[in-house]
Amino acid sequence: MSKKSLVLLVVTALTLSLALAVSVSFAEGDKGPAEIMLNVDGKKPATFPHAAHQGKDGVTCGTCHHYQDDAGAQVACMDDTLDKISKCDTCHNADFKNEKLRTWKDIGHGLCKDCHTKMKDAGAPTKCNDCHKKAE
Repeated sequence: MSKKSLVLLVVTALTLSLALAVSVSFAEGDKGPAEIMLNVDGKKPATFPHAAHQGKDGVTCGTCHHYQDDAGAQVACMDDTLDKISKCDTCHNADFKNEKLRTWKDIGHGLCKDCHTKMKDAGAPTKCNDCHKKAE
């Protein structure tokens, strides 16, 4: 192997390694906080273990993080539509069409509780105090 070919091979290998490292870094991205405190006026806050839910039991980012397209269909927004990410209450507010999904309480007792009830045999928390911890 000539010296020129060896240099070209090394440069190519280093370039590919760098490209792989950068793509893995972008793929991991910002996964958000490990834990989120959900506060509802007049109620005990609920602790949401965000990191524990990521990738578990078929849960994808789009399970919770979504938007509605022009036809009204739910579309995941954490994969290829990052520019569409907004806070939940951008849509889930007093003007939201579905009255059952207007507040944190409604969402938590809808999406979260529904999934946890289905996963009860696997040990998912289903009682009020499982999420709404008493102050220590």
